[in-house]
Amino acid sequence: MHRQIAGKLTGPVTKWLVVFVWLGLAVVASGFAQKLTDVQNNEAASWLPGDAESTQALDKLAKFQDPDEIPTTVVYQRDGGLTPADHEAISAQAEEIGRLDGVKGKVADPFTTPTGVSKDGEVAQTLVTFNFGKDGWNEMPGVVDKIRDIAPEGDGLQVHVAGGGGQAADAAESFEGLDSTLLFSAAGVVIIILLLTYRSPVLWLLPVISAGVALFVAQAVIYFAAEYGDVTVNGQSQGILTVLVFGAGTDYALLLVARYREELRRHEDKHEAMAFALHRAAPAIVASAATVILGMLCLLFADMNSTAGLGPVAAIGIGVGLLVMITLLPALLVVTGRWIFWPRRPSFDTSEPTATGFWARLGRRIAVSPRKVWIGTSVVLAIACLGLFKLDANGLTNEEQYTKEFDSIIGQQVLNEHDMADTSSPLMVATNTGQAKQVADALGEVDGLGPTFTSPDSGGTTLVSAPLLTDATSPDSFVTVEKARDAVGGIDEADALVGGSSAILLDMDHANNHDNMLIIPLVLLVVMIILMVLLRAVLAPLLLMLTVVLSFGAALGLSSLLFHYVFGFAGADASLPLFVFVFLVALGIDYNIFLMTRVREETATLGTRRGALVALSATGGVITSAGLVLAATFLVMSTMPLVMFVEIGVAVALGVMLDTLVVRSVLVTALNLDLGSKIWWPSSLDRGSADREESPAAGAEVSRGPGEDPDPDLAAVR
Repeated sequence: MHRQIAGKLTGPVTKWLVVFVWLGLAVVASGFAQKLTDVQNNEAASWLPGDAESTQALDKLAKFQDPDEIPTTVVYQRDGGLTPADHEAISAQAEEIGRLDGVKGKVADPFTTPTGVSKDGEVAQTLVTFNFGKDGWNEMPGVVDKIRDIAPEGDGLQVHVAGGGGQAADAAESFEGLDSTLLFSAAGVVIIILLLTYRSPVLWLLPVISAGVALFVAQAVIYFAAEYGDVTVNGQSQGILTVLVFGAGTDYALLLVARYREELRRHEDKHEAMAFALHRAAPAIVASAATVILGMLCLLFADMNSTAGLGPVAAIGIGVGLLVMITLLPALLVVTGRWIFWPRRPSFDTSEPTATGFWARLGRRIAVSPRKVWIGTSVVLAIACLGLFKLDANGLTNEEQYTKEFDSIIGQQVLNEHDMADTSSPLMVATNTGQAKQVADALGEVDGLGPTFTSPDSGGTTLVSAPLLTDATSPDSFVTVEKARDAVGGIDEADALVGGSSAILLDMDHANNHDNMLIIPLVLLVVMIILMVLLRAVLAPLLLMLTVVLSFGAALGLSSLLFHYVFGFAGADASLPLFVFVFLVALGIDYNIFLMTRVREETATLGTRRGALVALSATGGVITSAGLVLAATFLVMSTMPLVMFVEIGVAVALGVMLDTLVVRSVLVTALNLDLGSKIWWPSSLDRGSADREESPAAGAEVSRGPGEDPDPDLAAVR
């Protein structure tokens, strides 16, 4: 940011204007932000790409099945067998359930249907279908409560609500209060870390207030994008938005506040100090935010609509956060003045404590033998990558995707244990009517399917369905879908399309795997180009990208071991590697940007090696604090009862800490010290300077004192 613009934003009058404008926007935005949940789309079918077979099948199946229908299964179980009194009560309850609002069709007595009772007589299932229109899934928690009132447990009889309706109710419970929980939890950990970082009882308020304003405004913008645009928002992306805005926004705040505190020791006037701080810190903050924004926008190329939707959601959040942190936060800091740092107020013409702190001492130790340090660190990280062999990112069943047992999962387990087909989630094949019998015969030969049912013709298309004998979300059912597609795909002129819940989930896994192969290289390319432009070099960006990829592999490898041996998770969602990669590369590169832009700044007067040591000592504390904030906010996601959230939170938090404590502070610094001016190849920066001949360790004693400035153009800014 140009110093004149920086000075105008935080001038004696404009600082108040900036504060009032942003606070006014926050008040207006808060109303729309609260409506964001109303425009969420959490239906799995809406997440699929249009060219997936199950998506094409949905179009043809619309003649036979309303997409707003919600099949629900009421499961009854009594060890030793259902009694005659149970039979009578269950039949009566089926009639009463059939009178509930939203029920479509007749609710059959389970004792009069072929698949209604298990062979051992211990389990019965009543199938009921609800239809409340487009947003009917939101009605299911209340409906399930009514079903439980009609069919209570007691006296040894167990009752569970499973199927699509039961799963919708349990999903609503798991996401209930998600945004507020993540918001308050993220704010809580940010406050604690800021208190420890600043050791001030009041300074933490300004970054938290700024982050809160950024979140409200971002949510309002995303609400309009979802309501009137083509952006897909779901519970997952909204939860990630909260964590991302608070984490990344606070990171930018930490960097700016640290630089402002430095400049207050060099400049007596607070407006002048902020102008210098913004002039020097804003380029790194803007570059970091641009890296994250462009990295997130790469998700738009994903096949999965849910993944593609996360791209603009995250990009908007980071963009708004950036604007707030380089306008509102500086204005608030200047309004409050030096007293906001109490009791450790930075006084004019005093020494900068980072010059002799922990990170300065660490730099001197690394400088003794930098080549051994970066080689040894790289080997350790590479060994940690071996944990990737334990990563099983092939999807999770309904039973495996939660960290606690929900009622719908227990109900499905009961059906599976008693070899009962899940009639609420059948395999569904849309085919030309002339070949319907051949399709039905072919499905009859597929292992894992129950008896087929053929619907009447509708406009030349016929529905052939068959219940799955295994959990619709399990790998066994996915194998059955593949077999069914092979069986009917070879029938001439049938144009058979296999759909249903299992087919949708299988196609989601395929789409996620495709996205992993496409988006990861694309993000690497985009981030590499940004670094080349920012650092005006090729070798430094290449090395930085290699370090971040190594950090990603180590983080995911260690996380895989934790998931398997500590948490006991059965596996991971197929989208996990992509999400963790995008977050770690886009966010993790921030810390390298913060460090390397400072190295480049110091190189102009001190040389690369000495500049690297000064940069480490000056940025080490603030970058570590920023890493702790980001890691802690992502770790908040692990409090949710969803395995996917826990895994993303843990893996990203671990990766961020590796980036801040190992990669940036040790590995990158060692590379700077070992390569010296070669790091800027092919630019001429520092080429041929005394930096090549000097002892790296000698640079540890170099630091700028109060009032000293390497940039003569910044000698007078008022």
